Amino acid sequence: MPPLEKIPPQSKPFKQRKSFATRKQEVAGIKSKFPNKIPVIIERYDKERFLPPLDKTKFLVPHELTMTQFVTIIRNRMALLPSQAFYLLINSSGLPSMSLTMAQVYKDHQDEDGFLYMTYASQEMFGR
Repeated sequence: MPPLEKIPPQSKPFKQRKSFATRKQEVAGIKSKFPNKIPVIIERYDKERFLPPLDKTKFLVPHELTMTQFVTIIRNRMALLPSQAFYLLINSSGLPSMSLTMAQVYKDHQDEDGFLYMTYASQEMFGR
C-alpha cells in the first residue's frame, strides 16, 4: 500500500484542523471577551494561483464595518495592486453585497459553530 500524502496543517481548511466542539468553544470565548466583534475565518480558494496567502485566517471584525471596508483591509493586508482582481465569497459560494455591514452578513451566513466563513479568490476561479 502506498504511503498517504501528508498535507501540511495550514493547508487544511480550518474546519478540518479543529473539531466542531473546539470551534464552538472558541467562538463562545471570543464573544464573551469581545461582544462587539464578529469572528471571521478567511481562507484562500484551494485552486487559487494568483493571489498570495494571508498571514492569518482568523479575524475579529467590528459589527459596523461594511463589506467594502473589510475587502479594503484584506486587500491592503495582501498588498494587492488596484489592477488585481479579488473576490470574497461567503461559505465558498455567494458574493455578498458590498454595502452590507458585517453584522448583517454574520446574521444571515454564520456557521453553526459561530464563525463566519469566507473564501477569497481571483476572478480566474470562476467557471473552473
